[in-house]
Amino acid sequence: MTLRVLAVDDSRTIRDLLRMALSEAGHAVALAEDGQQGLNLLDETDPDVIISDINMPRLDGFGFIEAVRARDRFRATPILILTTESAPELKARARAAGATGWIVKPFDAAKLIRAIDMVAG
Repeated sequence: MTLRVLAVDDSRTIRDLLRMALSEAGHAVALAEDGQQGLNLLDETDPDVIISDINMPRLDGFGFIEAVRARDRFRATPILILTTESAPELKARARAAGATGWIVKPFDAAKLIRAIDMVAG
């Protein structure tokens, strides 16, 4: 099943790795450099799954998640956090904002694809 995935990360390297892993798995990928650009792409990409970093300029991951969840159309869209952070309080804050899951960088492509397929299924 081809999924539409919106990936939001300020690291070009991570965006490239995500594009490669997701494309190879047969998914359609849209990329954004920060939460603000992610919000701008939301309506046109109509993602099945969103992947977001936490630490980004302009609009961080927490603000991005809250803004996504504020839109009725995306209230149930799975959002996976992909970050170097692993502190329990940040995970709790992300969950409270509306995140579905948490993946720590560096990520394993196969595990990422499994996580996406799981939350989108």
